[in-house]
Amino acid sequence: MPQSVSQALLINHRIGGVSSESVSGRTGPVWNPATGQQIAEVNFASVDDVDHAVAVAKAAFPAWRATPLSRRAEIMFKLRGLIDANRERLAGIVATENGKTLADARGEIARGLENVEFACGISNLLKGSYSEQASTGVDVYQLRQPLGVVAGITPFNFPVMVPLWMLANAIACGNAFILKPSEKVPSASLFLAELAQQAGVPDGVLNVLMGDRVAVDRLLAHPDVRAISFVGSTPIARYIYETGTRNGKRVQALGGAKNHMLVLPDADVEAAADAAVSAAYGAAGQRCMAISVIVAVGGVADPLVAAIRNRIPKIKVGPGLEQGSEMGPLVTREQRDRVAGFLDFAIADGATVAVDGREESASKGDGFFLGASLIDNVAPGTRCYNEEIFGPVLSVVRVETYAEGLKIINENEFGNGTAIFTQNGGAARQFQFDVEVGMVGINVPIPVPVSSYSFGGWKSSLFGDLHMYGPEGIQFYTRGKVVTSRWPDPGTSKVDLGFPQVR
Repeated sequence: MPQSVSQALLINHRIGGVSSESVSGRTGPVWNPATGQQIAEVNFASVDDVDHAVAVAKAAFPAWRATPLSRRAEIMFKLRGLIDANRERLAGIVATENGKTLADARGEIARGLENVEFACGISNLLKGSYSEQASTGVDVYQLRQPLGVVAGITPFNFPVMVPLWMLANAIACGNAFILKPSEKVPSASLFLAELAQQAGVPDGVLNVLMGDRVAVDRLLAHPDVRAISFVGSTPIARYIYETGTRNGKRVQALGGAKNHMLVLPDADVEAAADAAVSAAYGAAGQRCMAISVIVAVGGVADPLVAAIRNRIPKIKVGPGLEQGSEMGPLVTREQRDRVAGFLDFAIADGATVAVDGREESASKGDGFFLGASLIDNVAPGTRCYNEEIFGPVLSVVRVETYAEGLKIINENEFGNGTAIFTQNGGAARQFQFDVEVGMVGINVPIPVPVSSYSFGGWKSSLFGDLHMYGPEGIQFYTRGKVVTSRWPDPGTSKVDLGFPQVR
């Protein structure tokens, strides 16, 4: 049975460098997905709480903006070191609240650290441009300056990595940042904020607000919040983009995904099966870059499905903190039950449930477990194909030709990530040219860009013009200013009503 509220740890906001209790009187439960037990209660922000956080961030912004780039870089280096030194503690927090295995949590932290490392180069990243003698006696140069108070709204599936996608660049660029993490996994964000304070980030420059839609809607409406970054489902991403832009904000909102892995007849079947199992079932399928659909071309389908079926029973499903576990639970009971329901939808739509993960979960007690599932003969247009399942369910679509497979991928609503498995370089190059997806892997099943590039999909997987982190992240968190400068001899001054020309 869940703990009572009085027994559970109460998790507060962190505003201005200190713990801050909510005035809303509303809270939500935090679960350990591996046991099904409530482990904490998290305060939900009221409108007044949000206004307080924004006011604190706004007050901290002028001094932080004026802080030299060398000092900001020094702080980023210190933050990188502190996160590195606390990897195991962070991994434990993630495994406890999210349910990931420790190995998966460590990988998330490592990829998040890449973004802090990128931000350490802020002195170079914010270099402007200068044109001497653009006209007679006139020089022109461009600067990039921070926006002010900006906010990030992050999902449950990456409690460390996605916040670091946002806050590292935002803070390094000179902004004050408000993080609204998922209420399901609040503790990692608070610990990151503590480490940032230890690294030298001034109080008020990084604030953490817990909450639900009340907090989100106020951030979207608040006149002093200049930009919003979001990662989550497509309906919410669309809402955040439309609401935020209507309120005059800069918005980047990453939505859902239905990532296809196209397997050509010449592919190494064993390598493709390894990749498919790793990418479909890692983190219990709760990744926006998970492979959820295999498009098997021609005769590769039967041996590939057989190879995947042979691998699934070898996956060790168990608590994330348990030694040897390879796949943990889903984040909530409701999510587990929702995902399991797609197996019934598949049967109703005429597909074949080749491996039913519900059989695995029956032996796991009160945890939110669901074993790896494999659905064969899935048809585009059915519910299992169309919807983002976001769980350990892999669908197989069979086609006869490359052109047919490409058409299926390009006609899908989502365009986040995709992969092709082949030994033919020409086919791979043609695929990267043809496919209408933002991130492409060639014999790489999870093509998440390294931090010196930017992350983002196409179509209904991204709302906004700029992708996240990397160079486009720097662009998102700054705005350009062009200065035209002349220092003439006062004696040459005269009135000239003509439009300025380059002379």
